[in-house]
Amino acid sequence: MPILDASEYKPPLLFRNGNINTIYPFLFRKSASPVFDRKRFDTKDGDFIDLDILSKNRTKLAVICHGLEGNSDSQYIQHTSTYLFNNEWDVLCINFRSCSGEMNRKLEMYHSGFTQDVHEVISTYQKEYEEVALIGFSLGGNVALKYISDGIFDLPEKLKAVVALSVPIDLSKSSLKISSRANWIYDKRFRISLEQKIREKHKYFSDEVDLSHLKKIKTLRDFDEYYTGPMHGFDGAEDYYSKCNSKQFLENISIPALLITALDDPFLPEESYPFEIAESHQYLHFMAPKFGGHVGFTTFGSNFYWNELKTLLFINNPDLFNSAHKPVAAKLY
Repeated sequence: MPILDASEYKPPLLFRNGNINTIYPFLFRKSASPVFDRKRFDTKDGDFIDLDILSKNRTKLAVICHGLEGNSDSQYIQHTSTYLFNNEWDVLCINFRSCSGEMNRKLEMYHSGFTQDVHEVISTYQKEYEEVALIGFSLGGNVALKYISDGIFDLPEKLKAVVALSVPIDLSKSSLKISSRANWIYDKRFRISLEQKIREKHKYFSDEVDLSHLKKIKTLRDFDEYYTGPMHGFDGAEDYYSKCNSKQFLENISIPALLITALDDPFLPEESYPFEIAESHQYLHFMAPKFGGHVGFTTFGSNFYWNELKTLLFINNPDLFNSAHKPVAAKLY
């Protein structure tokens, strides 16, 4: 599919700053407060994940995956869930392992390429629906894109569309960007949360989780080097990034997929904007608005944000979505 025009997203002048557009929803957006029904899902490997569900026994299900250290309480999850549920979709939010408020059972937690749980959940729940859509934010977006393109699993037949937002599809270069001096406040916030989990995990796996590495960690990349990588079977950070980045698999996508990434996203380098791949791809739709920050897209005058409106339009009918948005050439970027 061609790259699709996203110039209609024009926030107020103050929000044409990627950092402001990133931080504002996190700090100031009013909670949507959907009333989820929590279900514990036992995985085939003996672990569990907690699912938060909105259901009226409709025919369509949207499965939503959060970003790094997020969960179903994250404002972007709550608002997207509410908007889709208000528009005839049942919603299922996956809280990745260790992210639901209770530590998971196994040594492994979650990471950018951990697609096993997504596959098990969709394969199980699709039986109750006529069609399923998968939506992922940031890290969850990489999980979603990798899941539909890496060939590890046969995709559930009722999975009809995927939307991924603000995705670090090049994990290695993105890790350098978020660990840069300009992004220290984001990097530190994530590390504090992750390091707390490592201390808790050590209580149950003292032989496998070495707390002495914590003093070596100055960036998220360091955390992946000493913990994320080894705990999940990788030989450090770079091995983890090289095997789990979704960019290398995008050519293999065979169902309609929409990727939305703002050009001013402070977390992402130019390698996370797949213009050349999308321009000639049959199924990958790509929108790169000039503004939006990282999972920001602040929108005034509406109860819901621009990216939430686009998500619903796409999963309702990818063909109509494509015809309603003017194609643009990669060279314009």
